[in-house]
Amino acid sequence: MKHQPEMTMKTIRLGLALAALSIVPALAHDKHGHATFSAGEPGDPNKPARTIEILLNEMDYAPARIEVRRGEQIRFVLRNVGKEDHEFLLATPKENLAHAVEMKKHPHMEHDDSNGVRLAPNKTAEILWKFSKPGTFEFSCLIPDHRDYGMVGHVTVTSR
Repeated sequence: MKHQPEMTMKTIRLGLALAALSIVPALAHDKHGHATFSAGEPGDPNKPARTIEILLNEMDYAPARIEVRRGEQIRFVLRNVGKEDHEFLLATPKENLAHAVEMKKHPHMEHDDSNGVRLAPNKTAEILWKFSKPGTFEFSCLIPDHRDYGMVGHVTVTSR
């Protein structure tokens, strides 16, 4: 009988730990916290950048293919010329596909991260991005069904 209070405390501590672990993903989801980014890192506004304008249409981007050099900083000027909200989210295809699943559960979720933004019709936004990693990345609209209808673009980052 002496061990029963100790077992009860262990059970309570285990329950609290499990509850805390279940809350962490929800908090990260609400804030879209990104410790690191697969496609590089936010740009430095005090350094030069090449400007690339991208039009967000129904249901595509123009241009949809971009090539940059590793280490290059790009100022994306994003213009929604469509009739509904659209997004630009820069990541790997795998990350965007996984996030698209979450967007189907929460279709009104808005992105205002270093690597993404949601735009209403006739609105403009800028993203300053440094491509520090070589590879092929994508930008896509994760509003439910938009990506499926073809709203996907690609950035190829070449080595210097």
